[in-house]
Amino acid sequence: MSNLKLGIEVLSAHDLIAKDGQGLSDTYVELHFDGQKFRTTTKANNSRSFLGRVRLTGTSFVPYSDAVVLHYPLEKKGFLSRVKGELGLKVFVTDDPSIRSSNPLPAMEASLNSGSRPIQGQGPNEQVPSFVPNTFSNEKGESRRTFHHLPNPNPAQPQQLNIPPMSTQSSFDYGVQAMKSEPQVSKVVHMYSGPSSQSDDYSLKETSPHLGGGRVVGGRVIRANRPSSTYDLVEPIRYLFVRVVKARDLPSKDVTGSLDPFVEVKLGNFKGITKHFEKNQKPEWNEVFAFAKDNIQWSSLDVVVKDKDMIKDDFVGRLKFDLNEVPTRVPPDSPLAPEWYRLEDKSGEKKKAGELMLAVWYGTQADEAFPDAWHSDTFTSSDGSSAFSSHIRSKVYHSPRLWYVRVNVIEAQDLVVSEKSRTPDAYVRVQIGGQSLKTKPVQARGSNAIWNEEFMLVAAEPFEDHLILTIEDRVGPNKDETIGKVVIPLINVDRRADNRMIRSRWVSIEKSISAAMDGDRGKKEKDKFSSRLHVSVCLDGGYHVLDEPTHYSSDLRPTAKPLWKQSIGVLELGILNAGGLHPMKTRDGKGTSDTYCVAKYGNKWVRTRTIVNSLSPKYNEQYTWEVYDPATVLSVGVFDNSQIGGSNGNKDMKIGKVRIRISTLETGRVYTHSYPLLVLHPSGVKKMGEIHLAIRFSCTSLMNMMFIYTRPVLPKMHYVRPLSVMQQEWLRHQAVNIVAARLSRAEPPVKKEIVEYMSDANSHLWSMRRSKANFFRLMTVFSGLLSVGRWFGDVCMWKNPITTVLVHVLFVMLVCFPDLILPTVFLYMFVIGAWNFRYRPRYPPHMDTRISYADAVHPDELDEEFDVFPTSRGSDIVRARYDRLRIVAGKIQTVVGDVASQLERVQALLSWRDPRATFIYMIFCFAAAIVLYVTPFQVLILLSGFYLMRHPRFRHKMPSLPVNFFRRLPARTDSML
Repeated sequence: MSNLKLGIEVLSAHDLIAKDGQGLSDTYVELHFDGQKFRTTTKANNSRSFLGRVRLTGTSFVPYSDAVVLHYPLEKKGFLSRVKGELGLKVFVTDDPSIRSSNPLPAMEASLNSGSRPIQGQGPNEQVPSFVPNTFSNEKGESRRTFHHLPNPNPAQPQQLNIPPMSTQSSFDYGVQAMKSEPQVSKVVHMYSGPSSQSDDYSLKETSPHLGGGRVVGGRVIRANRPSSTYDLVEPIRYLFVRVVKARDLPSKDVTGSLDPFVEVKLGNFKGITKHFEKNQKPEWNEVFAFAKDNIQWSSLDVVVKDKDMIKDDFVGRLKFDLNEVPTRVPPDSPLAPEWYRLEDKSGEKKKAGELMLAVWYGTQADEAFPDAWHSDTFTSSDGSSAFSSHIRSKVYHSPRLWYVRVNVIEAQDLVVSEKSRTPDAYVRVQIGGQSLKTKPVQARGSNAIWNEEFMLVAAEPFEDHLILTIEDRVGPNKDETIGKVVIPLINVDRRADNRMIRSRWVSIEKSISAAMDGDRGKKEKDKFSSRLHVSVCLDGGYHVLDEPTHYSSDLRPTAKPLWKQSIGVLELGILNAGGLHPMKTRDGKGTSDTYCVAKYGNKWVRTRTIVNSLSPKYNEQYTWEVYDPATVLSVGVFDNSQIGGSNGNKDMKIGKVRIRISTLETGRVYTHSYPLLVLHPSGVKKMGEIHLAIRFSCTSLMNMMFIYTRPVLPKMHYVRPLSVMQQEWLRHQAVNIVAARLSRAEPPVKKEIVEYMSDANSHLWSMRRSKANFFRLMTVFSGLLSVGRWFGDVCMWKNPITTVLVHVLFVMLVCFPDLILPTVFLYMFVIGAWNFRYRPRYPPHMDTRISYADAVHPDELDEEFDVFPTSRGSDIVRARYDRLRIVAGKIQTVVGDVASQLERVQALLSWRDPRATFIYMIFCFAAAIVLYVTPFQVLILLSGFYLMRHPRFRHKMPSLPVNFFRRLPARTDSML
């Protein structure tokens, strides 16, 4: 006979509600099983307040080897209970005698009040230790998993344990026969976590930092006794700025009499180096160096001018500054004027070593020299090289202005092919840069061809690519012959902001691009090609060129500037710091990251400076955008800079992204929160760290903002001449490629992978996870209606007679006074809105793994989501996924077929497909018309309502007559193959 024990390891609890009114809770846990009652130690001030409970069924008990730590959400004791938080437990069964109890404590108050006997092995005079060691926990530590009650399509079947009956001991010993559980259905969630899974703390945390404007508490700024600054959403950090301008009269050092000068700015262990000039004794650098004052541990600044040499750099001269004598500049003061300083030799004497112009001052990140400065926190203290300075500094970008190009290919005349006897099978290829579309092949009538097809492409200002129309002849199955080309510069194309007609034109078809580019000069050639093409081309400025999904869009304005409305407010973003970042690379045997942030809103992109070799970087940079529509989204991403000791093909690795919808922000409130950086990997969702942001939305015109809510979301042309879904997706893909190509040419560049990640370029691709997430989102939306339906069902079944009687009274009042129906409905919605005001969201929305269905997704579904297109997996895996997709599609097919059958039965009422059913229905309609004519309408409504809410004594389990009649009506299912 085995001696199994039930072990419960109580680990932690978090997000509990404080019951003492001072933000503190003195908590303990009571365990109840089969009449046994035990209690853990109490943390500080004891309280008997109820904080929540967790109930586990016997089917959730697993062997010790399969047990994992789960965080169970606390449940309410009653309807009015206020419960919040989670309890971390590890529940298992074992017969291993080496695993012993941690001296479980009995429920003290319960024992004293009821006189229950003390626990075995403990005398009445023994004191309970204040700390009980946890012998159940493993030495290696365990990853924390969040337990969510989510439906699982393939729930894991609980393992059945064949356990003989036994006697109950003082610890949680039990047998299957003695296991007592409530008769309820357990919610089982099969959890998948990769070997590299991190802590599942995905919640948003509100902070109260000290910023430039004061301390932020609950969204309000408590002003400090300091001068106000425009940079009031970041922590003010003092920097020592050194601007090296130029030098003159430098002595020569080489044998040839030349000099390759550069300047070395050294402060303690930090060293910044300017670029060097070859053979130049009057160099001009105009470079700025910024040293964070927190890193300054020296009292002097050394500025050394050196001569670049292959073996060892030669000393030219130096300057030494006492940091106590450096002035402080506070904007909007004018910039500090640089001065000429005579260089000193190594002994400190001012000889004829030349002069150096520079300026030294103390300032903050509000200084205009801050963005272009070389920062001491961008390199390690032992690295003085500035070779990557162009890739690490902060920068503001503006994405190019995008236009839709509408091309209507009408017809061509006098086409000439190589084979005179053959009629051309011609088509036109429309191309702008890497975009290419073509018409359908048309069999020409003689030498003329008519297509009359319209295309939409994307172009960016300034227009670098031309519109190229290539007329080709399909000679064979895989062989095409070029008839001619037409080149139209986009700068000469008409622009429009509405749906007015654009005049078409005839253009000459040239034999080559060079001839087509010559324009009028080609007409003077003797061998002029006589064919011509009839086209209509325009730049449509009435559309908004979508480079993001519409539900993530950060700008909704049309391309044409005359259509822009006045801005409604200003959005301010303070990027404070990041913490707990996941190491992205290894340096000196330790994991580290070289991170920077990218923020996008509208056509303005910003990039912070790169903080090198830090897993807790501090950026403290503030940026501002104008807001034209509240239904827009701000995106902030964190990336690892691959230019500094990177790998992965020099691609900047994504660390995480945050989206903030402007309409969810209260006007004037400062939101300071720490956002979790969540990234979905093939192994599962992973928390890569946290980003600390300060956000404020200020409204300049409340009336304009309210008026925006009555306007269409997209510009007028999207509704006058709408684009198809396929067309929008193709154009969005082209727009993202154009923006990525333009921003990658900046310095420092915004790489293509960053633009695609920030713009959600792949959001349209198939994903089983996203499909399930959207389904559960739909079920959540309809859950309110389903709840109302269940409540009304209880009313009809007289579950609560008092409620049913009150509903009858309300129903009679509304029928007798129908004018009160609509006012009652709208008043009820007003009351619900007023009641929900106290429960309104206090925090901006953030990434939710539960809504995204990322915490319960199957590994194979993730592997399918990260697979390339076309697939790179083996045939067996693809076949299995195809079969799975067929099963899902089969269920959808069944649902669609059932809906179609019900609608076809409605059509069959009067279609005489079933003549007897149609005759019966016609007789019923005739009788109903007579009854409705002689009976007041209110009486009919009352009778129908009373019949619907009749007592269960007058109900039958069999279906009603109308239902039986409707189900017998024919559908077209018997006509399907």
